[in-house]
Amino acid sequence: QVQLVESGGGLVQAGGSLRLSCAASGRTASWYTMGWFRQAPGKEREFVAAISWSGSSTNYADSVKGRFTIYRDNAKNTVYLQMNSLKPEDTAVYYCAADRRAYGPSNIDYWRERANFGSWGQGIQVIVFS
Repeated sequence: QVQLVESGGGLVQAGGSLRLSCAASGRTASWYTMGWFRQAPGKEREFVAAISWSGSSTNYADSVKGRFTIYRDNAKNTVYLQMNSLKPEDTAVYYCAADRRAYGPSNIDYWRERANFGSWGQGIQVIVFS
């Protein structure tokens, strides 16, 4: 199991930027695809972005494509989500997650399924005001 701790959330004006970090510990985090999901009040948790264990492949939800960037530093066991041009509809609790499988598939449909992620952080709040 991989333990995950998010940081970097907060309150930001629309159009602004935030960078979320996810520090991993436990099993070698660099073996795992990492993802970011978010959950807004009254809504289901949804896929935001994912990055393969090697860092060579990424994928984004259409709603954040071109504004958010996911990247990882395996030497630091940390995954980041750079969020630019934030909108009020980005307001949510953001969760970092690790694939259940080491060296899992680089498959977009696989990554978008919450059930394929076995380790989750506690979540961090992002509020974007207009």
